[in-house]
Amino acid sequence: MTPPEIIARLEEGGATLLALRLGDGRPASLRAAWPEFVRDAAEAYGYTGEQVRPAIPDAAAITRMDEALAWIGLIPVDRYVLRRIVGARALVSPANQRHIYTWRRLGRAFHCDHKAAQRWHGQGIDLIAAGLAQRLPIAHAPRFVPRF
Repeated sequence: MTPPEIIARLEEGGATLLALRLGDGRPASLRAAWPEFVRDAAEAYGYTGEQVRPAIPDAAAITRMDEALAWIGLIPVDRYVLRRIVGARALVSPANQRHIYTWRRLGRAFHCDHKAAQRWHGQGIDLIAAGLAQRLPIAHAPRFVPRF
């Protein structure tokens, strides 16, 4: 795979991850299926703007997400900064397709220039591409034959 294809798959996986409805942090015993109570008369008839949630991803998208986000593990553990930058940059909002972490925000988070964050991201993507190139294609992988 080429680096642009890897980036596209990582971003698709990040958008799928953010589209999953993982709950609001409360335990299931404290949550209820009832809608929220109306606390203000202005909210009673829908005069407030609602945030549109993206659709729940299908099983194929979740499988692709698992595969793509597992690629981050191809970056060596001692290069953890590259892992964090590639993982953070993969998070894309499913509602508007914008990156959650811009290059400048990544630069502030890692106390570096945003150009250094871009360079490190490129190095991480190159490590993933090299790791994917070393893997055997599925057609040539050894098959497991059960013995009875």
